[in-house]
Amino acid sequence: MKKILIAVDLQKDFVDGALGSPEAVAITEPAAEKIRAFDGVIFVTLDTHFENYMETAEGRKLPVPHCIKNTEGWQLNDKIAEALAGKNYTLVEKNTFGSVELPGLAAQAAGGEDFEIELIGLCTDICVVSNVMLLKARFPEVKITVDAACCAGVTPELHKAALMTMKSCQIDVIGAETA
Repeated sequence: MKKILIAVDLQKDFVDGALGSPEAVAITEPAAEKIRAFDGVIFVTLDTHFENYMETAEGRKLPVPHCIKNTEGWQLNDKIAEALAGKNYTLVEKNTFGSVELPGLAAQAAGGEDFEIELIGLCTDICVVSNVMLLKARFPEVKITVDAACCAGVTPELHKAALMTMKSCQIDVIGAETA
């Protein structure tokens, strides 16, 4: 059984930068530990925007420039980058909440073998849930798990709501759900 870990948007701007939060800071060490201990295929998504962010549909609804490609905020959080050092992983840039490329990459990584997927990252209620739903739609019979202790939402309330939504869609949620 192949195991796939997807670390969603664990970038500086989401941890302690433009859109950071105390909850995001708090999950970086558990997320780093999960990465260090993981033995399998790892994909790391990068929320990726450009200088014209404020002119995009997202920028008009969330007028906070963040994760502008090649800026400090676009880089992975230092704890996450350190945990990935020496690991074989694939970076997946995405310019919207979910990566339509990710399900194909997961299927390719599985190489026809049975597999399961686990997700960690930020923000539970936006990019994590978006990627989970894309993966569940593509792989309805694959076990998909979200480790709540390695995720944080925009607010604790939205984090919990997203976890409940994912549970309703038959996603396994493990870890401390109030993390």
